[in-house]
Amino acid sequence: MGLDPQAAKEARHALPGIPADADGPVFREPWEAQAFAMALALHGRGLFSWNEWADMLADEIKRAQAAGDSDSGETYYRHWLATLERLVAAKGVASVEMLDRYRDAWDHAADRTPHGSPIVLQPEDFAG
Repeated sequence: MGLDPQAAKEARHALPGIPADADGPVFREPWEAQAFAMALALHGRGLFSWNEWADMLADEIKRAQAAGDSDSGETYYRHWLATLERLVAAKGVASVEMLDRYRDAWDHAADRTPHGSPIVLQPEDFAG
């Protein structure tokens, strides 16, 4: 999933806390870039405004801090992903149950996948 440079620029302007360097957003892991790109795509489709996103992200970060997150910056995209999941559920795109089901299936698929190989979901990953 590639990043739309204009959408990334708009997100950086609307959300100044995004980890970035002079060239744009920076990511420590591929999943962080994928979560970022998913949020850009859903925003681009009108699912939420950046103000709505910023409010929910701030709430997610506050909740994590209250639960002991040290807010060192290393967990920023974990909060981003949690916000994405909350918004998708709140907007009725996917239920919390469906998100949990897919998260569990990905965990199962990752457990059976050799390191360095692509993770591929299979029907048995949803069996529990």
